[in-house]
Amino acid sequence: MRYYRLPGGEHQSSSESLVVIDDEGDAYDLTSASEDLGSFTELARAANASNQSIDAIARDRISEADQRNLDDIEANALRPVVPDEVWAAGVTYSISEKARKAESGKPEVYIDVYESERPELFLKATPSRTVGPYDSIGVRGDSDWDVPEPELGIVLHRGEVVGYTVGNDVSSRDIEGENPLYLPQAKVYDRCCSVGPCVSTSETVEDPHDLTMSLTIERDEEIAYEDSTSTSEMATSCETLVEYLRRHNTLPETLVLLTGTALVPPETFTLEEGDRVSIDIDNIGRLVNDTVIV
Repeated sequence: MRYYRLPGGEHQSSSESLVVIDDEGDAYDLTSASEDLGSFTELARAANASNQSIDAIARDRISEADQRNLDDIEANALRPVVPDEVWAAGVTYSISEKARKAESGKPEVYIDVYESERPELFLKATPSRTVGPYDSIGVRGDSDWDVPEPELGIVLHRGEVVGYTVGNDVSSRDIEGENPLYLPQAKVYDRCCSVGPCVSTSETVEDPHDLTMSLTIERDEEIAYEDSTSTSEMATSCETLVEYLRRHNTLPETLVLLTGTALVPPETFTLEEGDRVSIDIDNIGRLVNDTVIV
């Protein structure tokens, strides 16, 4: 099943709703059935308390829930979760290792990470720096080479994997390339990350290492860049990334871990204000954002 966060229904007291699209493709407002199910995190808490799966809780409530119009889902979707933290992984695909080498005067740093057992993990964003579908992602005003990085996002609740989403790890390649120690400035700033449009559970995403992922960038209503890949190209598994993230690290209740990118625009490309970035991942959906200078 796929879970969306939407503005509340017209007959609800809550300002937001948790909406599920079930296995038949119908949409139901779970918050209309129970105000205790006002968010994906609250649904995950209910699953923990009852020792049931998230999808089992949802199926139990669908018969009491108001149906929602499918046409309204994508256009009105908010961030599906508001993660306490967003973490990200780097150099998990061979093309990412090559791109980091190309941008950096110290390529051996990235070669070492790609060939190492320990993955690169870093804190990517806080809630205030993370946007949702159709919000604007940001590129730094002091950078001249900026790119989107489409990534599969793992959603964790209390340290356990509960689903998957689409993420965009927007990055300043020239700042990071100048010196790897500038990574936080290249990665963490206003509107540096987007997630959405939904969370798909493990029942829907049966194998996170076998998903087609595509990136399209439009400029002035024309395609400026387009490509696709598969998560099967990952050199580091999702399980390994999660295991290292948990090590000696107290995790917040809900977080998203972005798993790295295999789609890197050419060195001649940089994002500009007004560009529209669309990321599609099988069995999850499409994340769309416009671009602004911040």
